[in-house]
This record gives sequence, structure tokens and C-alpha cells, in this order.
Amino acid sequence: MPENAAEVTAAEIARLAGVGRAAVSNWRRRHADFPRPVGGTETSPSFALADVEGWLRAQGKLAEVPLRERVWQQVSGHPAGAVAALVHAGCALLVVRDRPTDWLELSAVSDERMADLLRPALAQVLAARLGPGHPLAGREPGPEDVPLLRAAAELAAELGARQAFEFLLGRHLDANPRQYTLTPPGPAELMAALAGATATGNGTAAAPLTVLDPACGTGGLLRAVRHPGARYALYAQDTAPELAALTALRLALHGDADIRAAAADSLRADAYPQLTADAVLCHPPFNERNWGHDELAYDPRWEYGFPARTESELAWVQHCLARLREGGTAVLLMPPAAASRRSGRRVRADLLRRGALRAVIALPAGAAPPYGVPLHLWVLRKPAPGLQPAPELLLVDAAGLATGPAGEPAGGRDKAAWPAVHDAVLAAWTAYEQTGGVEEQPGVSRSAPVIELLDDDVDLAPARHLPPPAAGGGPAELAAVRERLDATLQRAARLTPTAAEPAAPEARPRPAGSAGPAATTLGELARAGALTLRTGTAGAPPGTPVLTEADVYAGTAPSGTAAPDPGAAADEPVLTEPGDVVVPLLGGGSVARVIDAATAGAALGRNLQLLRPDPAALDPWFLAGFLRGTANTRQASSYASTATRLDARRLQLPRLPLADQRRYGERFRALAEFEDALRLAGRLGEQLVQGLYDGLTDGSLTCSPP
Repeated sequence: MPENAAEVTAAEIARLAGVGRAAVSNWRRRHADFPRPVGGTETSPSFALADVEGWLRAQGKLAEVPLRERVWQQVSGHPAGAVAALVHAGCALLVVRDRPTDWLELSAVSDERMADLLRPALAQVLAARLGPGHPLAGREPGPEDVPLLRAAAELAAELGARQAFEFLLGRHLDANPRQYTLTPPGPAELMAALAGATATGNGTAAAPLTVLDPACGTGGLLRAVRHPGARYALYAQDTAPELAALTALRLALHGDADIRAAAADSLRADAYPQLTADAVLCHPPFNERNWGHDELAYDPRWEYGFPARTESELAWVQHCLARLREGGTAVLLMPPAAASRRSGRRVRADLLRRGALRAVIALPAGAAPPYGVPLHLWVLRKPAPGLQPAPELLLVDAAGLATGPAGEPAGGRDKAAWPAVHDAVLAAWTAYEQTGGVEEQPGVSRSAPVIELLDDDVDLAPARHLPPPAAGGGPAELAAVRERLDATLQRAARLTPTAAEPAAPEARPRPAGSAGPAATTLGELARAGALTLRTGTAGAPPGTPVLTEADVYAGTAPSGTAAPDPGAAADEPVLTEPGDVVVPLLGGGSVARVIDAATAGAALGRNLQLLRPDPAALDPWFLAGFLRGTANTRQASSYASTATRLDARRLQLPRLPLADQRRYGERFRALAEFEDALRLAGRLGEQLVQGLYDGLTDGSLTCSPP
């Protein structure tokens, strides 16, 4: 294989052929002439693109490669790397967007002639949009890139220039998740809204006129800024030159703002020392020790105190304040430790005393990377001379806004209740801006007097200063929970199975694992057409509810939500229907769930297998009941690795007439109803007990004799 030849993974082969990933695995097993891996790992091999295309074409499986896949393969297989290819494609797309007539003339000539004509045209476009000294200087495409540029322009004709670049960039980011720290759209839009509300002074979502991001990454924060109907400027800086270049192109393609981007360390080599921005948005790197503590000891930016070596985030806070105009607003995404570490208490105290820090907002866990940590938003305003500092600090804890019934989490990075979080946070901030305070909401928001916070620790974590919410929602809700629990326990008592009688030997179905004509496997039923087996995928239209592995184990409604993902695999989603049976593939437990009308239509999540029986041959409750047998799942499980995996095709069923199946099915359905009642009673009991503990300990409930 030639050096630097393009390689593709199994998922990318599936996209090329328009099939699911399982089909590619089958091809590799069944066809001895399928191309051999040329790279990757044993569990995730890669293949030569040319060999794969040749094999697919010879098998008649490659009628026409989708345009977006052809362009992406050119990007991912570029000799200079995917980032360089993205920059070159972005340059061409910018010409297509801003000067479409010029592009038509440029692309009508030979490749060599086009490369010569493109240089001056591109230089004019970049200078007009990005100004002098932009980070794309020296990164312009050459003659060898012309085929990629033509393909990118063709994709722009199909999707639009901005959407084409977003698709290619999204695919690159998805393929390299550990190389980039991204700010998801939800937090980015919330941060932009907070900054916009302050800039206009009336709490609306209009963007300020000049916005800076000194640690721009791939430009997600500045991309969330909108100022319709007016000119505005976006300033970006990042240590990595390739990120500064990608951000510049991304923002230029996104709108009509004036873009300025620079590649340098903002703390050590600030590219905009004279800038006075209306707003600053920043997701700084966390926990950096080598941020310039020694060489920047006497920097004038440390107006609120010299940050300790372990307080890099407070250095970024003061850098952002230094680049604001008087009265301008900065919004930073911060680790929660920055609100309480003792090494930063002096800087936090001075930010409070002088009125620079206006709000600390705790987000739900899963809002942004690192996803396991509930990050904070700090909202700051540069004090104006002569104005009295704000006497109160707004504290908001949004973690409780992303929970479901009985305190069950409804959050997570793919399914956080962002509309509720966004609206509640913005409403609290708007009220605080208009009146200088907010009406106290236990467990959610409060405007705390600054003097109260200036103790020895200057701990600004919102949860430590908010009054706790009423126990279990208050005495009235606890009474309602108790009534539901009483009714559920009574129902469980009514559903308690009667004493079972032993069956006669001749009436017993053949046990799982035994030989003979009385037993059959799911694999045999699938081959006979009595059953269809499908495995959960990652693909689903945005907003589709997703039935997760946890939902199946807990017996709850679908809790997942498919998120928009321009780089997602093109796997066809598996949507549930009434009568389907779903089993988890991992864990080795005896679990099977029959889909009812309320759950139908949800997409099947990962690590789940769907069994769709033919109703003329198999009763779904009969099927699910026998799959719950311990011996059945044990003999169908694999223990070759640290995780137990179920091979659903090896699960066994007795051969019974449909009438007998339905008789078993009715009994299994009754057992499932009893199990659901016990599960609900357990959740309600836990909620009642915890509510009583909370109410008795916080004083909201009286301690009357039992």
C-alpha cells in the first residue's frame, strides 16, 4: 500500500456501502477475499480505502458512494493530515460563500491554472474577513489540493458552505474525541445568553458588539454568539495554531461578523492587549500548573491578587476582566474546586469586595467535559469607577433542574434537561440584573449578601449557601407519596402469586439445555422466520426517545434522547414496536422486557437486543418469560472476558402450540405486573423515607410520637 494512503474503519465502510456495522462484520467472516487490515488495532482495525472500494464494487455493493463520504475520505486520507485538509477545504468554502461568481470562474479551468488563480482570490477573501496577520497565512491550498477543493464545493452545492464545513469538522472531532475539549451547544448558548443579557441591559438574548474568547478551541463559544441586524466583531485566540485556523474559518463561514483570530498563549503572549471587549466567553484549560506563574509575577492583569501556582483558573478570570470595557461582562466555565480551594480565597474575596464577581451558577453533571463533574459558570462584570459594588452575589444550583420523578436523574451529556436549565438560569440572572436580587427558591437560587460570604474560607459553592428544598417537596407531597405507596402495596398484595403446584412430569416442557425435539433455540426460530433479531445502534433522528440498558433493568420509560450529531454513523435506528421483547446483552442477568404501547416508537440503545416474534407463531409474553429462566441465560452466556455477554441466539424455548404458549404468557404477564408493583413500591418507599429524614433533620417537619 502506498505511504499515506487513505484508511477506513469498519464504521466508515458501513457508511460507504449504506449498511449497518454488523453487515461489515459478516462480510469479513464470510468472504475470504475481503481486504485484510492494514492498521488500527485488533479490536478496531483499519483497511485501505482503495482496496475496500474495489471489493465493494466487485461485489455490487458500491453502486454510488455518497458525496459527503467521498469528501470525508479525501479529508481523512490527506497526506498532510485531516486538519490541513479541513483548513484547505474551509478556504475554498469561504470563497464559494463570499464570492460565488469568482468561484465559478476559478473552477472552470484546469487544476494547475485553478491553483494559480485561487491564491490571489483567496488572499483577498481572507484579508477582508480575517484582517491582517490572520492564522491562515502560509496554510493556503496548493495544486495537489484542487481535487479536494472541487469536491468540497460540490458538497457545498448540496448542503451549503457552512453546513458542509460543519459536517467535515464534526466528523474529524468525532474521530478524535480525546484530542479536543469541546463546549457543547447547550452550555455555549447559555453562556452567550448571559453575556448578551448584560450587554443590552434588559435581559434579552441579543449579543454584544465585541466578544473575545481567549481559549477558543474549535470556536464553539463564539459560534453561539448572535447579533442579527448589526455588525459585530469576534476575537479568538488559542495556543494551538491549527485550532486558531479552524476557528477563524468556522466563524467566517457561520455569519457576517468581523473575525480576528490569533495563535498564541493568551496568558503569556496576549494578542489583543489593547482590546476592550463588550463581553468575554471562556472555557479555560483546567488544573494547569505551567500557566506562567513564575514569569508573570508582576503582570498588571493581577488586579485582584496574584494567583497561586495551583489557581490557573483565577489567572484566566483576571485576564478576561482585563480585556473588558467598564461594565462589560465575562462568563467563564469553571471547575467547582475553583469556588472553594483555600489557595484562591484571597482572590475570590477581592472579586467579591469590588463587585467584579456577580454570579456563581452550578450546572448539572454531564453539561460539559469532564462530564462526571458538575461544572460552574462564573459571571463577572468589570467595575466602573465611582459605582458602588453590588451588595449581593447571585447563587444558582441547576443540578436539581435536570432530575426526574422521585429524584431520578434525567441529565447526562446527551439528555440533560437543557431547556429547563437554560430558562431557569437566565430568568434568575435577568431578575438579579433588574432588581439587584432574586426571590429565594430553596435548593435552586438565592442572592446572598457579600458580607456573609467573606469568611475565612470564602467558599462560593452555591449548594453550601442555598436553603434546602422542602423535604420530599413538602408535607403535602409526602402525604401524596404515602397514599401512592399504600395503593401500590395493596395492588402488590392482590398480585402476589398463588402457591405454585408441582407439574406432572409428562406436562413439563423440556428444560433449557436438554436435547430432544421439545426444545429449540432463538437462532433456529430466526432462521425459520418465526423471529427477527435486531441489535441497538447509535443512529436515531435528533429528539427520538432512546430505550437504554438502565431502563430495561429498572423497568422505567425510555430516558435517553438522540442528540444532533453531524458526524454520527449512518446506521438505521431500531425502533421498538408493541410485542417486541428486549434483552440486555451484557451483565448475564435474567432480564427480558415486553414492549407495550407506551414504550413503542423508542429507539433501541446500545448493548440491547430486540426480538420481534411473529404473532402467528410466538406469544411475546411466553417468549419473555422463558428467557427469564436462570438456567437458560446461564447456558447462553459467555464468560471469556471480564464482562458476561449474552448470546441471544443460544437461548432456548420449548416447542409448544400457540394456545399453550398463551397460557404460559398470561402467567408470565401476571408475574411481570407483580414485579412492576414491587419495583414502584420500593422507589416510593425510598422517597418517603428520605423525605422524612430530611424533614425531621432540617426542621420542616415536627417530631411527633410514632
